[in-house]
Amino acid sequence: MLELYSFEFFAMGTSCVFHLYAAGRDDAGAAAQSAISEVHRIEDRYSRYRSDSFLSRVNRVALEAGTIEVDEETALLLDYACLCYDKSGGLFDISSGVLRKAWDFSSRRVPDKCAIDKLLPLVGLDKISWQKPLLTFSIPGMELDFGGIGKEYAADRAADVCISSGIEHGVIDLGGDIRVIGPHPYRGPWNIKIRHPRQPDSFMADVDVERGAIASSGDYERFIEVDGKRYCHIINPLTGSPVRQLSSVTVFADQCLVAGTVCTIAMLKEENGIEWLKASGVRYVCMDENGRVQGTGPFHVPELD
Repeated sequence: MLELYSFEFFAMGTSCVFHLYAAGRDDAGAAAQSAISEVHRIEDRYSRYRSDSFLSRVNRVALEAGTIEVDEETALLLDYACLCYDKSGGLFDISSGVLRKAWDFSSRRVPDKCAIDKLLPLVGLDKISWQKPLLTFSIPGMELDFGGIGKEYAADRAADVCISSGIEHGVIDLGGDIRVIGPHPYRGPWNIKIRHPRQPDSFMADVDVERGAIASSGDYERFIEVDGKRYCHIINPLTGSPVRQLSSVTVFADQCLVAGTVCTIAMLKEENGIEWLKASGVRYVCMDENGRVQGTGPFHVPELD
C-alpha cells in the first residue's frame, strides 16, 4: 500500500514542498532527494544572485557586448524565451531585468523618469543575436534574467525526476508554482487553493487537479505602496513602468513553464489581459484591480457562486 510522504526545503528564494506517494519512506526519500538536487542545480546554474552561475557568466559577456557559446539546456530556454517574446509582442522579455536598477523595491520609492529612460535602450531581445549555439549582445550593458521562467522550469524538471524514480502520485510545489504528477491513489484529485491577492489568509479560488500544472502571477508578490498607489515587481519592458490592471492571474496547463509564462504575459497585457487569456483558450482565474473575479473551469470561485 502506498503512503504519503512530504519533504520541505528552501530553494529559489521560497519555501518548497514535495508530497509524494511511495511504498516506503526510503523510496520516497530517494526520489525527493534526486528532485531537490535537480532544483538546486537549476538554481545554481541560472541564479542572478550567484557570481559563479552560468547566467552571471553570460551577463559578464553581455556587459561588454560580447559573444558566448551556450549549452543545449540553455539553448532550449533561450528558444522558449524568444518564442514568448514574439507571441507577446515584446512584453515577455528576459532582457528587462536591467530595469531593477531603477525599480528598487526595498527602497520604497518611485524612480524618476530619467532613471528609467536611461535603462530602456538596454532592453529588448530584438537587440540580441541568437544563432544556436552563439549568443551575441550588440549593446554593452545589457543582461538576461531567467527569473520569469526558472522556478517553473525547475518544477517541471523536478516532476520529471520523480516520475523517472517511479513516483506516479504526488505534487511538486515550488513556492506556489505547482506540478501535479498524479492523483491521490485512493481518493482522487488534489485540491489546490489559489491565494487571494488582497487577503493573505484567504483563498480566491480552488481547483481539483489529477495531473498538470498551476502557476500564478500577481501584484502581491513584491510591491511598494507610495501615496496610496501600488507598484508591483512586474514591469512592462516597453514603458519601464509596473503593470496595474490585473491583481492576480492563475493558469492551469500541462506544464508549469507554460502556465507561468501565460500568467505573466496576461499581467503584462494589462487591460487586454483577460481578452488575451480568453483567445488563448487556457483555463484561468483572475482578479482585476477593482476586485472583480472571472475565469473559466476547472476553477471553483466562491465569489461567483
